[in-house]
Amino acid sequence: MGIFTKDIKTMDDLLIHGLQDIYYTEQQIIKSLPKMIEKATNRDLATGLKAHLEETNKQVERLQKVFQKLGKEPSGTQCPAIDGIIKEADETAGEIEDKAVLDAALVAAAQAVEHYEMCRYGTLIAWAEELGHDEIVRFLTTNLNEEKAANTKLNTVALRKGVNAKASNAA
Repeated sequence: MGIFTKDIKTMDDLLIHGLQDIYYTEQQIIKSLPKMIEKATNRDLATGLKAHLEETNKQVERLQKVFQKLGKEPSGTQCPAIDGIIKEADETAGEIEDKAVLDAALVAAAQAVEHYEMCRYGTLIAWAEELGHDEIVRFLTTNLNEEKAANTKLNTVALRKGVNAKASNAA
């Protein structure tokens, strides 16, 4: 099923496709976060990424419940957007020698992921509400709120915990 193909005939089909997109996205994040954690040298950044990895596993569990409530088998569909964000982050990280600058790049990459997820969850919530799927809105809203909180924590690490300041002083 591809976006804007004849496979999507109804708003319910579109909702399922969107859920498959975010399900795939969360699984790709679970695969990529350990690499980011390993590269992070700032303690607050590494700790925050580890915490978000645990949260992401819980988000996948909630998405499985969403599929169950809709009578569907949990499945993902490849998402070129998240694949591109992750690929760009990996390539950029590979080009940075200075660890302080790398930490700033990791924060930026993580925020790009969070913003993509916030966009997707917001849309899915709106569609689910419109279709009267109130029982899944709660699960999706919890995931959205966690993504927003993760983004706020990343802002704090970058601005108040000194990641950006340290990177700007790198030689």
